[in-house]
Amino acid sequence: MTQAYPPEEGSGLSMRQLTHLIYGLFALGLLSGGFFGIATIAAVVLAYLKRSDAAGTVYATHFDWVIRTFWWGALWLVLSGVATFVFIGWLTGVLAIIWIVYRVIKGWLALFGNQAPVAGFD
Repeated sequence: MTQAYPPEEGSGLSMRQLTHLIYGLFALGLLSGGFFGIATIAAVVLAYLKRSDAAGTVYATHFDWVIRTFWWGALWLVLSGVATFVFIGWLTGVLAIIWIVYRVIKGWLALFGNQAPVAGFD
């Protein structure tokens, strides 16, 4: 089930380094400014901008992972904000943050292992 990807060549910031930077920015944004912090937004914008450059590599799956994590996290946090009016939003908000942190850690660990992130508890 593990797909082999060709090594990349070139100079400058490699796709691997760029992907580490994106995960680092996402994590920094979560720690410093919350989910909608500047660093988190920068990570998602960078993932969108470089996604086409990474097409066909394992890094494209990481960029998609970060983008999906952001948008699903945003959806759940907004719904949790609305749900605070009926006093369950705090619980769902905490669960959403835990899920977002889990996805960032899982994706980053997959990157360290030169693998694509996989949804679920594999």
